[in-house]
Amino acid sequence: MIQNKKIRVLVVDDSMLFRKLLIDNLPQAPNIEVIGYAVDAFDAQKKIMQLKPDVVTCDVEMPRMSGIDFVKQLLPKYPVPIILVSFLNLSVFDALKAGAVDFVRKPDMSQTNNTKSFINALALKITVASKAKVKVPGTASALPTTKHNQSFQCTMSALAQKNTVIAIGASTGGTEATLEVVRDLPANTPGIVVTQHMPEGFTKMYAERLNRICKMEAKEAENGDKIVQGRILIAPGNLQMQVVKTGVSYTVRCSPGEKVSGHRPSVDVLFHSMATSVGRNGIGIILTGMGKDGADGLLAMRNKGCFTIGQDKDSCVVYGMPMVAHNIGAVCQQASCANIANVLLNHLNKL
Repeated sequence: MIQNKKIRVLVVDDSMLFRKLLIDNLPQAPNIEVIGYAVDAFDAQKKIMQLKPDVVTCDVEMPRMSGIDFVKQLLPKYPVPIILVSFLNLSVFDALKAGAVDFVRKPDMSQTNNTKSFINALALKITVASKAKVKVPGTASALPTTKHNQSFQCTMSALAQKNTVIAIGASTGGTEATLEVVRDLPANTPGIVVTQHMPEGFTKMYAERLNRICKMEAKEAENGDKIVQGRILIAPGNLQMQVVKTGVSYTVRCSPGEKVSGHRPSVDVLFHSMATSVGRNGIGIILTGMGKDGADGLLAMRNKGCFTIGQDKDSCVVYGMPMVAHNIGAVCQQASCANIANVLLNHLNKL
């Protein structure tokens, strides 16, 4: 019987203690082998050329060269999937913009349970990254990194603007994909709610990043926040977010809860609440990500009369969630990531 080929991983971290944690524990996953380690970015560049790993895990803060500079220098020459391993650090998003596939938050190593769940999460991300499409800025496969359309307008009726809610769900590759969709949307766009699979703490930093870049206001959602025109609400890490109708307006409920489809926050939780609370006035967008979270919820939305959009295969880092949604009939229209905003606004302008 032929065994599946193992994913060959190179660990890059300047901390001997943390390197040992990864080297000792990652091979416990049956599909992963650690083929070597590097103590900094310069060491890593040599080892990558020698060992040709399938996936690289990389610390963000390292001596001599930071993780982000390493990603920027390496990927144009050698586009290997990179997973960032970091404490709460804003530069993670710069490294994702530079082409890193995903990231995971470093654990508090004094707590055994934290370490175990971290290793499990990292092993899963390594598996996903091994199948991901690496997008290097400046290449044809990369998402545009500058504003590409300054002429977007939202001319929908005042009633439609008030009643419409847009929900976006994404996972691996989604931080940049979501930004690409919302960056140039005009300030009078109906309220947007976003569930992005992301750890606690990072969701607040991500919302602040969107707020700096976008024409709409963006913030990490808090329980009871109103969904209003011109505002983007990001589901908080480690909480489930639902849309609730409160009188004539909509608010979000952010609360602890079981993982759904393996995630908290879960796109399915958000989309199912959209189907129940918003109905035909909702719009659903499912973006890049592994697995099927959001597909069932998007189908429920479409069955209630919502307009739904799925990211196409060629522009996805991982064509998983949008593929499942498309295959079960949940998607009204597929589009490239760069064109989703146009599709959305064309629909809005008909309302």
